[in-house]
Amino acid sequence: MGRNMFGPVRSEWADSADWTGWWGAEPPFHHDVFHFVTDGIEAALERARDAADGQSVRLGGGVATVQQYLRAGLLDELHLAVVPVLLASGERLFEGLGDVLDGWSCVEFTPSDAVAHVRLRRL
Repeated sequence: MGRNMFGPVRSEWADSADWTGWWGAEPPFHHDVFHFVTDGIEAALERARDAADGQSVRLGGGVATVQQYLRAGLLDELHLAVVPVLLASGERLFEGLGDVLDGWSCVEFTPSDAVAHVRLRRL
């Protein structure tokens, strides 16, 4: 997950060793352990793969996080949940990626009145 999933602050991480996050006793996303990695996306992916012990690794995050992994060629599949809600101008997931998605294909499209699920896979 990208840093912005944990709070609205968009600056450097606090140097405080005792910082535990804004969530208190109830961790977000129903996981009790998070490892904050500050030495790059490749290092974060390596730690996630080690923790997964051969199972799949999922990336959760916003546009900036997903775009970093796409540009680095580190994603095999995208599962997008598209909800027709206008909140603000937002960030565009596929903007400025150039030819990064060449060779990707839609392998599943499941629409409803409330949400459309789209799975894209690198072929």
